[in-house]
Amino acid sequence: MSKAKLKKYLQNLSKEEVIDILLQLYDATDQAKSWLEFYLQPNVHLELDRAKKLIYSQFYTRKDYPKDPSFRECNKIISDFKKKVTDPVAIADLMLYYIELGCEQIVEFGDFYENFYISLENNFKKAAQFIASNGLILQFNGRIIKMLESVDGTGWGFSDTLWQFYEDYIGEY
Repeated sequence: MSKAKLKKYLQNLSKEEVIDILLQLYDATDQAKSWLEFYLQPNVHLELDRAKKLIYSQFYTRKDYPKDPSFRECNKIISDFKKKVTDPVAIADLMLYYIELGCEQIVEFGDFYENFYISLENNFKKAAQFIASNGLILQFNGRIIKMLESVDGTGWGFSDTLWQFYEDYIGEY
C-alpha cells in the first residue's frame, strides 16, 4: 500500500479507530514501540546513550571482554537511530563512536581479520562524508584526528586508508 492510499484510508476512520490502530502498532514490534515512544517524548541524549550501549554490546560482553562484533547489527542500530533522530550532531557522534570502538579493539588486541578492517573503513568513509556534508568538521575534527593517530601503523594499511578518507572528505576544509 502506498502512503497516499494509507492516508486516504486513515482519513475515513474515526479518531477511536485510528487510536486503536496505533495501539496495535505499538504492540506489534519493538521497533514501532521504540519509534512511537521517541515521537511522544523525544530525548536525543537518552536515545544516543541507548544506541551507544547497543553498539558497545556488539564489541564487548557484559564483563567488558572483547567479542567479534556484528557489523550488520551496528549498521542497523545506526540506521534505526537516523529514522528517529534528525540531529546531525547526534548522528555523527554515533557514527564515530562505532568506528572508535573498532579502533580501540585494534589498538588493544592487535590484528583482526580483513573484513573487520574493511567494515570500519567503509563506515569511516560514510561518517567522514556525513560530517563534511553537514558542516560538522570543526566540531568533530579533533576527535577524528585522535582516533586516526591511535591506529597509526596498524592493520595492513588500515591506518593509511582511514587517513586517505580523511583527506578526501575532511582534510580539504
